[in-house]
Amino acid sequence: MPELRADSMRIVDGYRLEKPKRDALMPGGALRDREGRTRQLPRYFYEVESWDAALEQELAPHFNMWEFIQTDVREATPLRFFPRYVPCAVTLTAAMLERFREAVGEPVRISANGGYRSPQHELTSHASTHCWASAVNIYRIGDEYLDSRDRIGRYADVARDALPGAWIRPVGEDRGFADDHLHLDFGYVIAVPHDAPGDPFNPKLEGDPL
Repeated sequence: MPELRADSMRIVDGYRLEKPKRDALMPGGALRDREGRTRQLPRYFYEVESWDAALEQELAPHFNMWEFIQTDVREATPLRFFPRYVPCAVTLTAAMLERFREAVGEPVRISANGGYRSPQHELTSHASTHCWASAVNIYRIGDEYLDSRDRIGRYADVARDALPGAWIRPVGEDRGFADDHLHLDFGYVIAVPHDAPGDPFNPKLEGDPL
């Protein structure tokens, strides 16, 4: 089967999805971050038709879609089945990870539940950047598991040098951050592709199920 590139994926307007998925994805809705600031959620998503399609869809030379949608039963029930929907910013996150992989010179592995998580995922308690598909939790680099402060700190330093502007989450501090992975994100990124359907600046067009 030929590779499916990111530019061949179908873009959907979250406002026009069926209600159970729309309620779980909350397109264009809002969550508050830990500081109480309101963050607007993405409206546009890539549609992933099947697990086979996720395995084939290349987002960057060394990262395919499946790595960003490994979730378990804690994900909202309507989103455990295909087709699945992932915010369009996932392609930017994959490019970020490709640059990081070049810097470490080893394969980079994303944790289960460490890529995209919907606003209704059980691990979502605030405006986590995982809900924007702009964050990843990395549990392994090459043959090294990131299960110690020293290893996480060493690769965090590489990420800071390689990815200006990225947020590198500290571990084991006041909010109980995990010490078994490295968290990288680019903030609350909303991507609107050139060929996104509808009018991105007018969510109340006739026919929008608001």
